[in-house]
Amino acid sequence: MAYAALSSLMYTLEQLLKPNQSFVCRCCTQQHLESLYQNLSALQDFLDNTTTKDIETLKVVEKRIRNVVYKAEDRIDSSLRSIVLADREHKQQKACRSFYEELLKVEQQVYFLNKEVMLIEFNNHGSKSAELARISSSLEKSTIEENTIVGMEDDFNIILDCVTAQTDELIVIPIFGMGGIGKTTLARKVYDDSYIRSRFDKQAWVTISEEYNERQMLLELVSSITGRKQEAIDDELMEIVYRGLKGRRFLIVIDDIWSTKAWDQMQRIFPNDDNKSRILLTTRLKYVADYVSCPDFPPHSKSFLTLDDSWNLFTEKLFKNDPCPPLLEKTGKHIVKQCQGLPLSVVVVAGLLVKMDLTHDIWMKVEKNLNSFFGTVTERCQSILSLSYNYLPQYLRACFLYMGGFPEDRHINVSKLIRLWIAEQFVKARSNKRLEVVAKEYLQELIDRSLILVGNQRASGRMRTCKIHDLLRQLCVSEAYTENVVHVMNGNVLESIDDQRRMIFLSEVEEKDDYRMQHSIGIIRTFISMQVDFRVWMCSIVSQFKLLKVLDVLPVLYDFSFVIPQLVHLRYVALQIKEGVSLAKMRNLQTIIIRRYPDLGPTTLKLPLDIWRMLEIRHLDIDLPLYISPFVAEIIRRTPNLKKLKILYRSKLPDSFSILQDLEALHIETQENIDPMIISRDISLPNLKKLTLKCTCIPWEVVNLLANLPNLETLYGHCAFDGTDWKVDEDVVFHKLKYLRLCRCRNLERWELAAGSDNFPMLEKLILFELPKLEEIPESIGEIMTLEFIRILNCGSGVETSAKKIQEEQESLGNYELDVEIYP
Repeated sequence: MAYAALSSLMYTLEQLLKPNQSFVCRCCTQQHLESLYQNLSALQDFLDNTTTKDIETLKVVEKRIRNVVYKAEDRIDSSLRSIVLADREHKQQKACRSFYEELLKVEQQVYFLNKEVMLIEFNNHGSKSAELARISSSLEKSTIEENTIVGMEDDFNIILDCVTAQTDELIVIPIFGMGGIGKTTLARKVYDDSYIRSRFDKQAWVTISEEYNERQMLLELVSSITGRKQEAIDDELMEIVYRGLKGRRFLIVIDDIWSTKAWDQMQRIFPNDDNKSRILLTTRLKYVADYVSCPDFPPHSKSFLTLDDSWNLFTEKLFKNDPCPPLLEKTGKHIVKQCQGLPLSVVVVAGLLVKMDLTHDIWMKVEKNLNSFFGTVTERCQSILSLSYNYLPQYLRACFLYMGGFPEDRHINVSKLIRLWIAEQFVKARSNKRLEVVAKEYLQELIDRSLILVGNQRASGRMRTCKIHDLLRQLCVSEAYTENVVHVMNGNVLESIDDQRRMIFLSEVEEKDDYRMQHSIGIIRTFISMQVDFRVWMCSIVSQFKLLKVLDVLPVLYDFSFVIPQLVHLRYVALQIKEGVSLAKMRNLQTIIIRRYPDLGPTTLKLPLDIWRMLEIRHLDIDLPLYISPFVAEIIRRTPNLKKLKILYRSKLPDSFSILQDLEALHIETQENIDPMIISRDISLPNLKKLTLKCTCIPWEVVNLLANLPNLETLYGHCAFDGTDWKVDEDVVFHKLKYLRLCRCRNLERWELAAGSDNFPMLEKLILFELPKLEEIPESIGEIMTLEFIRILNCGSGVETSAKKIQEEQESLGNYELDVEIYP
């Protein structure tokens, strides 16, 4: 991936251009570093701004850029490593001279590469890829259309209600979702419905596809509206369409639109005569759907099929009106389950099986070789799904392909994903935003493009995990290998790993593949184990990857303490160690996750405190026995820009947290009571959104002070609060609190709200767990307008009774939205 290669090398140069760097002589290198950076930046701008349709030529150009930049990065990083590790002055001087010589060579190579790229001429009259887009679009329609809406009945009724709504003005009704999910099938069913057709004077269907062709669109509309083909200039065709629709009630379907610009050019030809005309539009892109939608008619997200609906679609395609033979049903359902509710996949599977003998033995063979079978399914679907990838802007492509490195059918932790993206230099700064914020925007863009799915959410509503459909994951794996973004190892031998810079292991590697690993020692930059333990021979190889930037071997039961000191380019490290190691030379470390090796026992592990020199550090997670605990107050003093802070067990708490004005999340878990004054002093944390307290035993009157935290949204107390009465005074208002969880506050008997619902005006979720003495929930809790959910676990009968009473009273007032769950 050329764009990602450029970003990585540019990051290294940015570090060298900082005023406080002390590795290379500024007076000798400054001009050359700036020149090299400018040429790299020009190449990145070229990729950002290229809108050619000639995809084949562009891929050749990208490969050329990638190869040159990767080799340049190897030269620069190798030379820098020698400087960092030089333990004598004469060795350092020699290394600096070598770096300067390599810099001059790299500068020249990139200069000529820039000249070469700028002279390339593209064929902008279209290419095979544009034709492929048209073929794929029609393939998708012919594959899953045929007016079959198995499992889409609810979707159909929702769209039908919108189309037949009594609103007079012209309404645009967008349907969005990933490729192959059945958007066109749904739109066609609505379009062909006899009741719908009877309501409109004119109907027209136009398919846009990835490459918007205004003339083709106009010709299709003219043909549908007038009933005959007409040749004219574009302005005349627009006039024909406008006049043909003017004064008539019309239904237009705009299928497979990819840009807001295309809609801007199209919408002017549709008159709005306030006569209940409708435009039904399908797209893979949520931002396009949002852009075209009307305020009272939000975009409709086409959902995946349930397993039952997938099975019904499968049997309808395979057996028509006949039932599935009982002997095949169990095996068939297992096969269909692998489609994960994507209609395109279900239909392709049915199409493959219909060509085989419909016998139990044949289907059993398919079931036993699902990976091979679904490899064929993936190939059949790739031309459709790859359109979404090809339409991605450059800055999102590496982020998307990286998703293939996570195990299939698994939720992906968003925080970990973002940290990895940042360490890989996939995320570019935007204005004054933190990289974590930009990375979340990247992820949301991929979701809005129907490439990534939202997984679980946090109490605050923020995303905890995300997912990717298996077919799209397979697209990631194949494209990532081709584009040299990441090589995913999952049971396959290590053939063809030459030139692969990032390796992610989803299963063990055989020792016979050692020599192939050895061959790639000089270029591997990322080495990740996803829940896989390695044998000793594999672990020892890691120390030889001298230029590693990302090392995540946290699941591996091995002492990596001897490995760390040599890997001076690390940006991300997650591992287990037996001995304390110096991190002094890790100038680029952003993420540090270190765990105590389990065989170590209760001995305290001392870790030299080199963290203060790490100007790039973004995430620090060091396990309990490490020697960092006594220095919490000092860490806080030296890191005033912290966003999240978690303090566990025997760590000595500071006198105050008020220096942390940017803090958004605070977690305190102790083995002894904390001084309530710490809380009373820290009501000045203006950005704190989430507060978790465990085993702190704070008096309830001190808890009321937390209402002074202006942006607090989540409060979680586990054995955290002490006393029999929580009296929330009238002037105590938790203005933005959305989520309140009280767990094992076993002495609490009475909870009173002096101001009623006004004490918690924004509360959405209330969870009470193991409060055996609490008499009841305040009745006024039910009057909170935003309240959605109450969960009661292992509380007394009075709490359960009051929760049921609150729900009944709300239902009597017409509020059926409040969900109450009680677990005795």
